[in-house]
Amino acid sequence: MTVTLYHNPACGTSRAVLAMIEDAGITPEVVLYLKTPPSRDILAQLAATSSQPVRALLREKGELYEKLGLASPTVSDDTILDAIAAHPELLNRPVVTSPLGTRACRPKELVLEILPKS
Repeated sequence: MTVTLYHNPACGTSRAVLAMIEDAGITPEVVLYLKTPPSRDILAQLAATSSQPVRALLREKGELYEKLGLASPTVSDDTILDAIAAHPELLNRPVVTSPLGTRACRPKELVLEILPKS
């Protein structure tokens, strides 16, 4: 099973999700998304394979979120994806994808929904 983790090693939640994946016996493909940002197309694919709203991919903290006016509930999904593509620090880490789906893993336990049952 291929599992990909969009990871920020400085984030405690991201580190915890990595540990949960490894504890399940899986070695994930780790994408350091701040160094290698996902394209707009990949972000759209992540959103399409998630059972979560597109907004779940958006980090709703920080000055940039406010500056870009992303808090408004009228902001479209396309605008959210465009903003994340242009500013990868807006990705709500960690994001995990597997053949069972995609999740923005906040809380971290959401990763269990897309890992194989042992």
